[in-house]
Formats: sequence, structure tokens, C-alpha cells
Amino acid sequence: MIIETNRLKLIACTPEFLSTISPEDYEIRDHVKGHVAELQNDESQLGWGVWFVVDKETDTIIGDIGFKGKPSEDHTTEIGYGIVPSAQNKGYATEAVGALIEWAFAFGEVKIVIAECVEENSASIKVLEKLGFRQIGRVDNMLKWEMKKN
Repeated sequence: MIIETNRLKLIACTPEFLSTISPEDYEIRDHVKGHVAELQNDESQLGWGVWFVVDKETDTIIGDIGFKGKPSEDHTTEIGYGIVPSAQNKGYATEAVGALIEWAFAFGEVKIVIAECVEENSASIKVLEKLGFRQIGRVDNMLKWEMKKN
């Protein structure tokens, strides 16, 4: 499963794709390993977990993005994302998050996407604001955001 934008490919994480990534290419963190374990028990999680963000020009992984599970009964899913430092401040996060939200809203069961970030993360705040997320609250130093399907 692949989503393409002008500059990026978002590739849904599968055990097969993960096996092609060397540690020198990209650091595979625990949330990725956890998602792969979930997929092996429930294939319907595909698309509702980790996606790799690949720069089309260099064909390198520059980050990962994804949902923290399938939509809930109230039609909500949470998104998270991270871009490697060398690729930050180039609009890649905004492009990737926007494309993945568009993909999610194409499914009838997603009506709200939520996100959170620490209040000091001005780059992430800019991404969420550019995409039209609305801040809905705060818990300690974490800002809570949501975007509703039009």
C-alpha cells in the first residue's frame, strides 16, 4: 500500500518491507516493531499503523508517520509523525500528514483525526496549524488537537 505526493511516497509498514530496511538506512524504533507484531495477529491493522516517509528524489526514508490504531467507535483515530533532523523544515511533515489524513477521511468510518504534541514543539504546532487542526486542550505540557472531516 503506497500513497504518493509530489515529493514523497508513504509506504505502509509490512513485515516484508521492514525486512528490506537496514539499520544504516533508518532506525527502527519500538513503535514500528510493535505495529509489525500487531499486523501478524490482525492484518486489518494494515494502514492504521506505521507508514514510512520516503523522499522520491533520493529514494531514502526520511521519517515515519501513522495512526495509533484503527478508528474507534466514535469514528476517531490519532495520528503521529516524525521526520529525521536532516529533512526537517522542508515541508515534508505537512505534506505527509496531509496525504495520510486525506487517505483516512476517504473511509466512511473516520470523521475525526486527533494529534498531540509537546507545547515546546513549535515545528509540530506549525504543521498541525497549516493543515487546519484546531487545538482542543492541554494535559500538562501536551497540547491536544483535532481535525474534523468536512
